[in-house]
Amino acid sequence: MISADEIRSTYGLLSQHVRRTPVIEVEGKDFNLDTGRLNLKLESLQHAGSFKSRGAFTNLLTRKVPSSGVVAASGGNHGAAVAFAAMKLGIPAKIFVPSVASPAKIRQITEYGAELVVGGDGYADALAASEVWVGESGAMPIHAFDQIETLLGQGTVGLEFEQQASAVDTLLVSVGGGGLIAGIAAWYRGKINLVGVEPEAAPTLTRALEAGHPVDAEAGGIAADSLAPRRVGELVFPIVQRYVSQTVLVTDDAIRGAQRGLWKMLRIVAEPGGAAAFAALTSGRYVPRPHERVGVLICGGNTVAVDFSR
Repeated sequence: MISADEIRSTYGLLSQHVRRTPVIEVEGKDFNLDTGRLNLKLESLQHAGSFKSRGAFTNLLTRKVPSSGVVAASGGNHGAAVAFAAMKLGIPAKIFVPSVASPAKIRQITEYGAELVVGGDGYADALAASEVWVGESGAMPIHAFDQIETLLGQGTVGLEFEQQASAVDTLLVSVGGGGLIAGIAAWYRGKINLVGVEPEAAPTLTRALEAGHPVDAEAGGIAADSLAPRRVGELVFPIVQRYVSQTVLVTDDAIRGAQRGLWKMLRIVAEPGGAAAFAALTSGRYVPRPHERVGVLICGGNTVAVDFSR
């Protein structure tokens, strides 16, 4: 299990490569919620549009990269983050994504100069193809969630959020493979209530917690390009099993509603996976206790849903 000291050291290493994303306070009543003020951390404003840049840079800065470069499999955000970090550090990168990857993320990957391969129906297909390429090329694989360096990078979100909103009792976090919530959990170590939020169509962590170990789960829904890896990571699971308080499931309609609400009230652009944690509140799947101080992580903003043609 990774330590808080390791996350702190990682944060020092990343400080010149990633943004310290803001936390904003909003009134729950603005969203028809019977809560007080909410603290939203906007990792959607991170380089490459999501928290994933933290893990990507950590891998590239702490591991020995071969001349053949790096390879990553991704639903989209991890690939964009690895492509961005590799571009900044002058490293060749090859990214494998499935056909469900959004056009916004595919465009980002190519704009950052990485070689892109699109194929298969889901993340598991992209991962299998990337592993074949590792064997052929000798490139260094960067796992999207089940790797120590990735977890350390994502853990810096927790460190930063505690500095910015130290009075929070509960933090809601969207879950796909579990790297983000595991990294945050490794930082807090039970000091706050951590709630994982998953789409009903991709209950990866929920099924794992029910079974007592990682198991395959459904991998569909509106957020399939970021929250549907089929199975949580082996390194991820013991951390979340120990430190995550609960998981809740939200519908695709609830995620769409949260996206619309964030745009309407705050002009925040969030992709489906980035809005899922907020959807737990707006749909009533998570109801805070009286006087509970709640934080929400808006973890990604890579979408083409907002039309600026006018």
